[in-house]
Amino acid sequence: MINTQPIAEKIIDKSNFNGKIAVILGSGLSKISDKIVKKTTIPYSSIPNYPITNIEGHEGEFVIGELNGASIIVAKGRMHYYEGHSFDSVTAPIRVLSKLGIKYLIITNSAGSLKIENPPGNFMIADSHMDFTFRENAKDPLINSNSIFHDHELIAIAKSSSNDLKLNTCTGCYCWTLGPSYETPAEIQDMARLGGGAVGMSTVPEIKTSAELGIKTLTISCLTNYAAGISTMPLTHDEVVSNAGKFDKEFSELLEKVILKISKLS
Repeated sequence: MINTQPIAEKIIDKSNFNGKIAVILGSGLSKISDKIVKKTTIPYSSIPNYPITNIEGHEGEFVIGELNGASIIVAKGRMHYYEGHSFDSVTAPIRVLSKLGIKYLIITNSAGSLKIENPPGNFMIADSHMDFTFRENAKDPLINSNSIFHDHELIAIAKSSSNDLKLNTCTGCYCWTLGPSYETPAEIQDMARLGGGAVGMSTVPEIKTSAELGIKTLTISCLTNYAAGISTMPLTHDEVVSNAGKFDKEFSELLEKVILKISKLS
């Protein structure tokens, strides 16, 4: 297992970070980091033994500073199973954040919508998740909606923030697939029948690990496309990153308001 203590110490040494809020940014979502002031940027590649991501739309760096007076650390980019990383590597950032004393974690991703009424450009606040990777067992996927995974108070904050901004935001179940290939229309139909709201290739390992470590977690998906079979258009990662860029301004505004409200919590 990766020893995350020296990594956390290196981050503190370079930035003097002492905050309680962290954000993990998904594919093509980065504008919120531009609003951070008094910032320190630490590339993942400069941290010994820290895993590296090579996926387009994931810049691979920590940005530490202040946002509206709140001390914050943002991870721009994540590791994925389909890159060949282990569960240990994929979840290393969460364990580092725990060592830094993080109490509140906002996990973001770019995801495919499973519902025709939630088109690209809408956002989804996860209130549950399903694991379709079958890496832990061979049973049917279970819906995990326990507040241990998805903090009810943070979900309420995200809803009120979206209402303040008059954004098109829903709540729903995030479905995790292994990737890197996109899902088939038949798989999407099954996910929708089981109650899925969005699908993507990340996030659930981070949710599970943050729950184990006692970090209160909020997950928000930027719906960048319709999942396979809902739209007749072919799916590509380039499209996901491009659409995330189109919707990132409103998404960052939502994150900024959520972070401001979380910063007032004890």
